[in-house]
Amino acid sequence: MEKKTISRDGTPIAYEVSGEGPAVIFVTGAMATGASDAPLASLLSDRFSAVVYDRRGRGESGDTQPFEVAREVEDIAALIEAMGDGGAGLYGMSSGAALVVEAAASGLPVRKAAVYEGGEEQRAEYTERLTQLLAQDRRGDAVELFIALTGAPPEVIRGMRHSAVWPALEAVAPTLAYDNAVMGDGLVPRKRLASVAVPVLALAGGASPEWMRESARATAEAAPDGTYRVLEGQTHVVDPGVLAPALAEFFAV
Repeated sequence: MEKKTISRDGTPIAYEVSGEGPAVIFVTGAMATGASDAPLASLLSDRFSAVVYDRRGRGESGDTQPFEVAREVEDIAALIEAMGDGGAGLYGMSSGAALVVEAAASGLPVRKAAVYEGGEEQRAEYTERLTQLLAQDRRGDAVELFIALTGAPPEVIRGMRHSAVWPALEAVAPTLAYDNAVMGDGLVPRKRLASVAVPVLALAGGASPEWMRESARATAEAAPDGTYRVLEGQTHVVDPGVLAPALAEFFAV
């Protein structure tokens, strides 16, 4: 990451900007750093200032304790201020989508908010097990638990455990607790969405489970100015080349 801004509690937040134009900040989901959104951001950099960043506890950003969801909202506020544009568009996927909704509902200078599959089924059992594994510093098992939650079959997870990427996943495993806090009970935050005064685009993949599409639909319906859109053939691992045109159209001033 080329730059750093300081969040309200003193935590350094690492970020990069590509392109010029209205600012759009990309908020990653679990187990991801700003580099994960770089391919998508590059596809919008011809008309926007595309901002990717490492959420706290990941990559080159700091991790001041104790963690609270409000601190991550403050991180986004610091990024918006650093851009000096008076406001920004926000895009988030999965837990990043839930964080985008919270940021917009908190009154930050957000121009538009786009989210991709931000709702999840109720997951009290997952929360309990994740808490146990992290308390025991069983990072690999915590990563496996999360990947299983996304629907990956056991043989895929076994293969990942022996891949070169596994150590990096274990390194950010403690932040799974942060994502879990952001997601809350996993239900669509209808009351928070009702207070969002800017346009909201809720996206889902046509090949994703039906409950993900219904969650995106409910998100759009709960927002005063919400739009629901399905990207045909896409799953939770969405193709940047398919997603980018939809975002470019939405964020166009």
